[in-house]
Amino acid sequence: MLERLKQQVCRANKELARRGLVMSTWGNVSAIDRATGRVAIKPSGVAVADLRLRDIAILDLDGVVLEGNLKPSTDTPSHLEIYKAWPQIGSVVHTHSLYGTMFAQAMQPIPCLGTTHADYFRGDIPVTRELSSKELAGDYERNTGLLIVRCFRGLNPLEMPGVLVARHAPFAWGKSLDEAVDNAEMLELMARLAHGTYQLDPDIDPAPTGLVNKHYLRKHGVGAYYGQKPVRRRN
Repeated sequence: MLERLKQQVCRANKELARRGLVMSTWGNVSAIDRATGRVAIKPSGVAVADLRLRDIAILDLDGVVLEGNLKPSTDTPSHLEIYKAWPQIGSVVHTHSLYGTMFAQAMQPIPCLGTTHADYFRGDIPVTRELSSKELAGDYERNTGLLIVRCFRGLNPLEMPGVLVARHAPFAWGKSLDEAVDNAEMLELMARLAHGTYQLDPDIDPAPTGLVNKHYLRKHGVGAYYGQKPVRRRN
């Protein structure tokens, strides 16, 4: 099971580069096996092009390294806090994608301006507050994870599968690895769309709540009807 998890995480990290979401050694993907509480994550400072299966680290939720010949990502404590807070999450992705990072550096949420955004994120993609001097001087990466979790008080992380860390960069997640990578890509697309829309109309209003809910729920809600489902045929 863990060998398969390592393979999937290795492949997903390379997929981030293929989709243009990471450069150099930036960014990382992790996934958790909830049955064992084991987490697989990319090693620190290794370019995706050089990433090998044996480099993927396996840890427990306390951050104890159990497998791997290289030090795990320095962002590991941030990932672990997300897994501990949200048991429904199966994978976490951290990128420094261009437009998402622009919004993070500007400390502005990515506004929901239309239905394309609402198909994936139920409202504005939030931005955290800045870390305090005490948080920066302490366990910086763990405090970043805690900051993300606190930012989601009153929000459903499955309905809003991404966040911008102030002055830093985006994080995204999903129930599965594929879903988390897709959400990271969609977050970047929404940032690009918002940036371009503001160029056309700096005074554009957010999309109406009713429209946002309609598009999100028709794809993800209890009575979702978007996409294909098995068809019952008469005998």
